[in-house]
Amino acid sequence: MLKDWPSGEKPREKLLAHGAASLSDAELLAIFLRTGAKGCHVVDLARQLLSSFGSISAVYKASRDEFCQVHGLGTAKYVQLQACLEMTKRFLSEELKQGQCLTSSQMGKDFLIAQLRNESQEIFAVLFLDNQHQVLHFEQLFYGTINASAVYPRIVVEKAIKHQSSAVILAHNHPSGVAEASHADKSITTQLKQALALIDIKVLDHMIIAGHRCFSFAEHGLI
Repeated sequence: MLKDWPSGEKPREKLLAHGAASLSDAELLAIFLRTGAKGCHVVDLARQLLSSFGSISAVYKASRDEFCQVHGLGTAKYVQLQACLEMTKRFLSEELKQGQCLTSSQMGKDFLIAQLRNESQEIFAVLFLDNQHQVLHFEQLFYGTINASAVYPRIVVEKAIKHQSSAVILAHNHPSGVAEASHADKSITTQLKQALALIDIKVLDHMIIAGHRCFSFAEHGLI
């Protein structure tokens, strides 16, 4: 039984003593689940959940039916989990609220990872910035297979003008989990750089989100 564990090994007590970062994925899920199932304490239930889906990210992506098939879980837990995910997105959105200055690339990465990592389809989005790199607007623009024929520079230019941007950060996700830039990704970036340069708007970066990882064109010398 979990109550018989040493206090230093119990997830809640461990978090209070050492911080949330000290917990394993299973321990974090155990705190969220709160209770186990018959014959299975909560940490074991969390481990079963991770084993069934493979990762925390996959747990978030699971459909309602897939999630509720795990013994000891149900609709209430599914709703709570989706609410947690949405709160994370909104927290990071508020961190990058309008007028917030991007003081590091990590701020942009954290925000874009939260927004795009759990999407099952490819999404191309743009973070619009002013000349001080303050956030003006974030918008998802294109959906589906992201290639040169699916991303329209004219629309990106129109949006940039609408928001009176001086710079942008491009972003899209790879649901496959591969955090690398394809030939198509490089081609799209070049086309958008050329189109935006005509109206004196700089492309600061193109970030590819693959799960919890982020490939930065700027960091790889591709911008």
